[in-house]
Amino acid sequence: MPKKRRNGGRSKKNRGHTQGVPCTHCGRIVPKDKAIKRYTVRNMVDASSLRDIKDNRAFENFSIPKLYTKLQYCISCGIHLRVVRVRNHEVRRSQYLREKKSQRLSLKLVKFNAFSSSFLDYFFMF
Repeated sequence: MPKKRRNGGRSKKNRGHTQGVPCTHCGRIVPKDKAIKRYTVRNMVDASSLRDIKDNRAFENFSIPKLYTKLQYCISCGIHLRVVRVRNHEVRRSQYLREKKSQRLSLKLVKFNAFSSSFLDYFFMF
């Protein structure tokens, strides 16, 4: 049977089992490595209320706290809410290869820069 994805839609490499987490939208239990995760930071109040609060506050340097939430979706809710989109095979594959190639190039550059800077420091030391 052909495989659609190389990783099977999960980031579980050598682990046999991962803990399940509930979907934020529907409550379905999804493996933690398969869930679509988004971290959002929002203001606790909307912009118009924020303006009113700033006009009528007692302390000048008081900052209104933010709301930090980690959203975890199952695949079907992520697609339904348009958090992620369906891509065809060529687009999925080309992006995967492009990402791998850029990672390899960045590693080579880091190694080259580390070598060249230490070499030059050693050379100009005398």
